[in-house]
Amino acid sequence: MLLLAPAAWLAYRTVSGDLGADPVETLSQETGRWTLRLLLVTLAITPVRRLLGWKRLIRYRRMAGLFAFAYGCLHLSCFVALDQFFDPAGIAHEIAERRWITIGMASWLLLVPLAATSTDAAVRRLGGKRWRRLHRLVYAAAAGGVLHYYLAVKADTRLPLLYAAVLAVLLAARLVPRWGNGRRAARAGAPGGS
Repeated sequence: MLLLAPAAWLAYRTVSGDLGADPVETLSQETGRWTLRLLLVTLAITPVRRLLGWKRLIRYRRMAGLFAFAYGCLHLSCFVALDQFFDPAGIAHEIAERRWITIGMASWLLLVPLAATSTDAAVRRLGGKRWRRLHRLVYAAAAGGVLHYYLAVKADTRLPLLYAAVLAVLLAARLVPRWGNGRRAARAGAPGGS
């Protein structure tokens, strides 16, 4: 329900005519920001789980990732339907000519196989190792999303830069050895334990 709240709020604002002077731009910006926020939430689950020991938190990662993809689809729909009115030539022209749209489209395309393979059956079919390797595309998609947002804003880049900093911290957290494993290795006298 919490992940549906932004969409419900946007729907309410749309119906009540509270989207400002340019409703299409407001919808596009809000759905794009929620896509990026939920990608960052998805990436934050593993480090937070490791840091705080909340093992049950992992069960929400897939759902958060799928909602990030859903908001990404809404963001793309704003571009295709409300901005370009389903004009294939116009859409192709915008993707080819505007770097930030090219990067945004590429980032969305990276999310498609992740959403398509988010089921337990897909994990079994691919095997855990290949599935994890495929799902590392989320890092590139998130980085592309941040860059897309940074290039799309006209003047105030503070929020995209904040998202970039959060992403950098989340990616750096994956490079740090797991605290529990390091302590066990140190107790056992294994090399690399500190």
